[in-house]
Amino acid sequence: MTDLLITNARPYGEPATDITIRGGHIAAIGGPRPTDLPTHDASNRIALPGLVEAHTHLDKTMLGMPWYVNEVGPRLIDKIDNERAERRRLGIDPARQSARQAAQTAGFGATHIRTHVDVDTEVGLAGIEGVAATQAALRDIIDIEIVAFPQSGLLVRPGTLELMDAAMRAGGQVVGGLDPCAIDRDPKGHLDAIFGLATKYGAPVDIHLHEPGEMGAFSMELIIERTLALSLQGCVTISHAFCLGMPDDAAVGALIEGLHRAGIAILTTAPASRPVPAVKRLAAAGIVTAAGSDGMRDTWGPYGNGDMLERAMLVGLRNNLRRDDELRLALDTATTGGAAMLGLPDYGVAVGCQADLLLVEAETVAEAVVSRPAGRTTIKAGRITAHDGTLRFNPPA
Repeated sequence: MTDLLITNARPYGEPATDITIRGGHIAAIGGPRPTDLPTHDASNRIALPGLVEAHTHLDKTMLGMPWYVNEVGPRLIDKIDNERAERRRLGIDPARQSARQAAQTAGFGATHIRTHVDVDTEVGLAGIEGVAATQAALRDIIDIEIVAFPQSGLLVRPGTLELMDAAMRAGGQVVGGLDPCAIDRDPKGHLDAIFGLATKYGAPVDIHLHEPGEMGAFSMELIIERTLALSLQGCVTISHAFCLGMPDDAAVGALIEGLHRAGIAILTTAPASRPVPAVKRLAAAGIVTAAGSDGMRDTWGPYGNGDMLERAMLVGLRNNLRRDDELRLALDTATTGGAAMLGLPDYGVAVGCQADLLLVEAETVAEAVVSRPAGRTTIKAGRITAHDGTLRFNPPA
C-alpha cells in the first residue's frame, strides 16, 4: 500500500500530530483525520526523513562472512592492491553481499543508497551485475543508485576506460572517479575520461578525492573548472575531499567559493584518521553536504554497520557539534543533504514530499542522533518496510 495514516507522530520532535500519506506522498500533516486509510500508531515517536546512505561499497562488504584478519599496509595503494588480490580468494559474491548490507542498512531506517561498485580489468562487470540484481530485488524496500567506480585506477590500467563505458551501458547510473593526480598521475586525462562518459550518458559524476593538501586542492580546482565549463552544476559530487581540512584557511575558503559557484556537493564519511571538510562551514556557504559509511566490514577495515544515525553521530563527533541545532545539521547530512546530493526532489517531512520516513523513539532530534535508539519503523513511499528494526525482507544467508 502507498496510502497510510500515521497517528501520534512528532515531525522533527514537534508536538504529536497525524501524517496522511496518499499515493506514496505526504498529503497532509495535521488537520481532519481521514477514516478511509490503514493506520499506524507512531506512539509519540519522532518522524524524520528516511536516512540516506550516500557513499558506500555494497559489492565488497564481508558482512555475514568469516572474520577477515586484516594485515594490510598503511597506504591507499596497499589497500587497493590487497583487495584485488583477496577478492577472488575470499569468494566475495557481489549479489549476495550487496543484498546483505543493503538489507541491514534499510533495517536501520535508510530509504536510499548510493554505492560505488568496482570496475576493473580483473573483476570486469561482475560487481555491476551483482549489485544490479540487488537493486532490482529490493526496489520496493530501498532505492539503490550505482556508481561505476575505477577503484584500481582508470588510465594506469589499460582497458578500464572501455569497461567503464560498458558498465554505464549495463546499469551504471553515475560515473565515478578516483584521485586524478595520485592514482592515475594524469589529472587532465582522468577528468577528460570521466567527464566524457558523463556527457555521453547524461550521468552525474562522483569523484573520490583522497589527495591531501595542495595536491588535492589542485585536483579540486580542475574539477570545479570542468564542471563550470560543461554546465554540470548540481551534477557533481566530490567524496572525502580531505584537502578541505588542510590548515591553509584562505586556500580552503577559495575552494569553498569555487564549489558553491559550480554547485558541487561534498560527501564526508567523518573518518578519524584524516582531515575532514568542516560541515558547519560548508553549510554556511550553501554547499550541499552528505554523509556515508564508505566501506563496511571489508578488506579495507573492520568498522561500520550501515546505520546512518550512527554515521550522523560520527559526523557530529568529528566536527565537534555539541548544540542541539548543530546535531540537527549532523542529521541533515544523513537525510536531506544526502537526498539533495542524489538529486531527489521534495525530500523531507512536509506536505508534498515523498513519504520516505523514519519513526524513532526519542525526546528530541539531538537525542535520536546521540542515542541511536532501536525499535525503529521505516516507511518507504508510504509502505512500512521495517518495524521495530525488523526488515520485511529476508536477505541471503
